[in-house]
Amino acid sequence: MLYTPKNTKFKKQRKGKLTANIAKSTSIDLLKYGTVGLKLTDFGRIRVSQLIACRQILRKIMKKHGVIKINLIADTPITKKPIEIRMGKGKGAVDHWVAKVHPGTILFEIETTSTILATKALKAAQLRLPLKTKIIFE
Repeated sequence: MLYTPKNTKFKKQRKGKLTANIAKSTSIDLLKYGTVGLKLTDFGRIRVSQLIACRQILRKIMKKHGVIKINLIADTPITKKPIEIRMGKGKGAVDHWVAKVHPGTILFEIETTSTILATKALKAAQLRLPLKTKIIFE
């Protein structure tokens, strides 16, 4: 599966919490690869399916007018037990993978000369994400 780790130390792990107090303006908010980027302004989790949907829409709009860099990997497995199973009998199987994200994290970067096309693509990607984001420029 795309955007998931190939090997993990443990097959299943605990989900953890997102309660860390991180300043909204940190050194993470600088673009490294591109001229236009999508920055998170909220805590939360992003599924692999949401990342894939964003990648597809970015490629569909940008075509060959720029290079897209994705700065995120989903490394937390979320388990789920089957429906109508009684309590007990251990932890459920891995259902999907998520990435825990904090404010200030840059999800996507686009290296292009056409910033208008890049902002159009990032606005379309914003609709497919469950968290608040904003578009930043170099």
